Amino acid sequence: MGATAAAAFVALAAAIAPQLGMGAGGSISTAQQPVTVEGGSAAEPFSLPGGAADSRESAGDSALGGVAAFGSDAAVAGGTDAAAREIVATASATVRVDDARAAADALTAATTSAGGYVESLSLGSDASGTGGGAVPDGVMTDPRPGGAWITVRVPADKLPAALAGLSEIGEVTGSQVDRRDVTTEAVDLRARVASLEASVARLTDLMAQATSTADLIAAESALADRQSELESLRQQLTWLDSQVGMSTLTVTLTEPAPAATADPAGFGDGLAAGWNGLVAALGGLIVGVGFLLPWVAVIAVVVVAGWAIRRGVRRRRAARAAASPADVSTDEL
Repeated sequence: MGATAAAAFVALAAAIAPQLGMGAGGSISTAQQPVTVEGGSAAEPFSLPGGAADSRESAGDSALGGVAAFGSDAAVAGGTDAAAREIVATASATVRVDDARAAADALTAATTSAGGYVESLSLGSDASGTGGGAVPDGVMTDPRPGGAWITVRVPADKLPAALAGLSEIGEVTGSQVDRRDVTTEAVDLRARVASLEASVARLTDLMAQATSTADLIAAESALADRQSELESLRQQLTWLDSQVGMSTLTVTLTEPAPAATADPAGFGDGLAAGWNGLVAALGGLIVGVGFLLPWVAVIAVVVVAGWAIRRGVRRRRAARAAASPADVSTDEL
């Protein structure tokens, strides 16, 4: 009886195994479609608080034009209906503003009102490092003072409006939109999830019908593996759905460099410059004297020692010379 149940269990597991492989061996292919942003914009802009200066609208529209076509059917490769495809969209832009902090606050408020949220924010720094060009998504270089860097997540259908609305907070100097088709990956994940759900249901029924401890242990082990894999795939699918549903927008806010104004020089400026030069010269002289003083002391010691030795030699020679004539006169007498 036990052998018959074990054989039935093995046969049922063998019947389940091929179905588990469905979708697991499929390849996942993704296509990245960069969108060049140019032309005129027809998208409804973000509702940014405070409005914007009219003088900036023309520059912003020229830099962000064409984003309304981002979600159109014409932009979908192969003529496939855009609603039937799953696209992960990321965008980046650089905006020149007068006040980076105020612009970041306005962008934050607009993002919240559109149903999005701020993912990261860095104030008091220009993180672009490109001098006004577009910033690749997720790339952040060394910060510099006088700007801000902000990354927001907005609903995918509102990304064109978010890009168009940037012209209301300043002059858009560069922008970029990237689209990645993940339809194949999403379909594959859903198929694998469905297959594993069916496998879990079968293993659950098999556990209820197990007639021996060995069959029960084997079914529990297989069920634990299937449930773990199923949970992992569900998390992957949830993350992918969030990427499709919420687009990422990275905005670099830069402030113009203040213009240098030269004051006309006068007598007071000249006097101050002369005094500063004198103080600097005296300071340099003191430093030089302090540097040379140890060398001078050593040289002085060497010179004094040499002079003393030379003087002693001369004295001995003079004494010998004075003694020599006296000896000669004594011998003659």
